[in-house]
Amino acid sequence: MSTNTRSLLPLAEARLPLYAGVDLGGTNIKAALVDDGGRIVAFHTEPTHADRGPEDTAARMGRMVHTLAHLVGIATSDIAGVGLGTPGPQNLTTGVILRAGNLPGWDNFPIRDRLAAHCGHDVTYANDATAAAYGEFWVGSGRDYESLILLTLGTGVGGGIIIGDTSIDGAHSHASEFGHIIVDPSDTARKCPFGHRGDLEAYSSATALKARAAEAIEQGAGGALAAAVRAGEELTPILISREAAGGDPLARELILEAARWLGIGIVTLMHTLDPEAVLIGGAMTFGGEDAAVGKAFIERVRAEVQARAFPLLAAQTIIRYASLGGDAGSIGAAGLARRGVAR
Repeated sequence: MSTNTRSLLPLAEARLPLYAGVDLGGTNIKAALVDDGGRIVAFHTEPTHADRGPEDTAARMGRMVHTLAHLVGIATSDIAGVGLGTPGPQNLTTGVILRAGNLPGWDNFPIRDRLAAHCGHDVTYANDATAAAYGEFWVGSGRDYESLILLTLGTGVGGGIIIGDTSIDGAHSHASEFGHIIVDPSDTARKCPFGHRGDLEAYSSATALKARAAEAIEQGAGGALAAAVRAGEELTPILISREAAGGDPLARELILEAARWLGIGIVTLMHTLDPEAVLIGGAMTFGGEDAAVGKAFIERVRAEVQARAFPLLAAQTIIRYASLGGDAGSIGAAGLARRGVAR
């Protein structure tokens, strides 16, 4: 299933060479062909079908790279490099996806080399959130900064660290697992889906937001959000955001509490890494700065940072939303391939 809803750059206007980026998610795979300036010239997406197994998916990702070339009338060999971002944990050195919670049964699969075999190119491999961070650094909200961190808010909390055009992956490919920094050390702290107690993912992910809302409703909370759920609507961050925009006190409180915990986590990252900018992306950004709920969310994050960080850091670190949306991962994967080729 191809989609052309986004604005695509005509090949005649592209700055060569071209790079392909593949962003593997639990639900969908996104692939983009971008030019040397990070502009998309072709795009293709299709369901992951993770239940068919990793080899089937690797083969289809390989065909997607060929499809990108076909869409613009070039040979696959004309693509200068291919990048891949997948959920972690991973061993980026060996190209192995070690364990992916949203891809059951994929443990210890050599995904980089299998994609390379199917697409006919060497593949640059990255964590999906790191790829998104690089996309934002290259052509998104971070393009004016030499260093940044990106936190992606979705089912979990992911992240990426970019310093001086380099992604920081760590000795064990586990750098920027921001969702698992500890923000609440108490014995009664909430647990994330991995069973870790007190980490950021347990408080500021979509999973955590839904869990806290469900608990409040089960305990008898009233208001529009509770009424909607009791009437049969599915409890999602979109529903919570909608009711917060409509003035529901519980929905607004839940969102601002998630922002408070996010701010606490960001302070730790700022004191550790001292980036020029902190970007917030992923599916759970509540409409961004242009929406009342999104604006309130990021202002609450900034307020927490102001209250807790060293004054110089609080004053000079930019905190803003990411701008590439769902294209960040595929653009960033292509950008990392470009960087690898340039070396």
